[in-house]
Amino acid sequence: MILSENIQESLNSLWGAKQRSLLALIGIVIGIGSVIAMVAVGQIVENESIRQFREMGTDVCMVRENVLPGKHGKRGGSAGMSLADVAKVPGQCPAIRTVAPYVNLYSRLTRDGRRVPCPGLGVTGGFRDMFKVPMAEGRFISDLDGYESFCVLGHTKAEWLRAQGAGALVGSDVLFGGRLYTVVGVAGPVLSGSFRPYEINEGIMVPIRLALRLPDRPRIGAFAARMTGSGETGEATRQVKAFFRYTNRMNVDVVGAEDLVAQMERQMRMFTLMLGAIGSIALIVGGVGVMNVMLVSVSERRREIGIRRALGAERKDIQLQFLVESVVLSFVGGILGLLLGVGAVAVICRFTGWEFFVSFLSVLLGVGVSAAVGIFFGYYPARQAARLSPIDALRSE
Repeated sequence: MILSENIQESLNSLWGAKQRSLLALIGIVIGIGSVIAMVAVGQIVENESIRQFREMGTDVCMVRENVLPGKHGKRGGSAGMSLADVAKVPGQCPAIRTVAPYVNLYSRLTRDGRRVPCPGLGVTGGFRDMFKVPMAEGRFISDLDGYESFCVLGHTKAEWLRAQGAGALVGSDVLFGGRLYTVVGVAGPVLSGSFRPYEINEGIMVPIRLALRLPDRPRIGAFAARMTGSGETGEATRQVKAFFRYTNRMNVDVVGAEDLVAQMERQMRMFTLMLGAIGSIALIVGGVGVMNVMLVSVSERRREIGIRRALGAERKDIQLQFLVESVVLSFVGGILGLLLGVGAVAVICRFTGWEFFVSFLSVLLGVGVSAAVGIFFGYYPARQAARLSPIDALRSE
């Protein structure tokens, strides 16, 4: 009964100072909405990243050259992996089904005298299947292209060329690194990171045999491999390491998809926590607004406090009344902030194409944090009200 009466009294008091309560409410709504939206977006990005990563399959592993230090701490003089050696891996390693070697390039893409930095990849025909590269237009690089000057544009570079006034891209020529390439396809957007090289979006892809004959002599330092089954990273690692150690005395590192998924989950959790911390700044500002409103309310209602004390109310009753008022204000702001945060997440997902969902953690966070803010920032004003002397309070105007 006492609690319900305090809640009713709190609502009446807040309604009596509508303008001041509304300003404090806006701060809480923005703060709670920011926290919920950022945490939810962080979780959605995490799920989206892992989902797209798993689309490649958990039977994929990455093999990279491990260049050991030479004398005096200098890097060894390895010439990298040869295309012929990499092609032999499936036949020599029973745990490996297919491979997709690639080499990294870097130069500039030129259009109508305008130049932009552009990374590139020399790839094989199996690169697309290995990394699940979607095609928006045309076709992908084929092993039959050999040394032909063909290229596939990444999504970002295709958009840049269109912004420069380019018409139909497939069949046109582009200048990359001082060499003309005929565009045979345009790749769709993919989520880069982990196994997927960022050049798929940001650069161009050319036949690997042509890339290996370019003047800067790129080298094969890594390749992706699809294993015969999931969970066979250990056996694949042993076989691949033994093959390269025997073939050209090279040390390689093998990282499985499952290992990268676990690493990605840890990194994305840290990303989500960082977003939540950033959103908490707005929440602190809103909490300070609640404290300010409550302090003003205590100052204006000194006479009311004095009358209640004179009629027998104890200090804990006065403190509870103002504390409940602070919690009610924060709780209402939390509910509205929850709706605002969920709405913001829905809008973001609509424009990005991500799968929309709001976890129970986000809802619990909105309700719990709003109550915590009310208690934390309302305790001091409530304590100040409870410590007022009845006589001094009655004498106040």
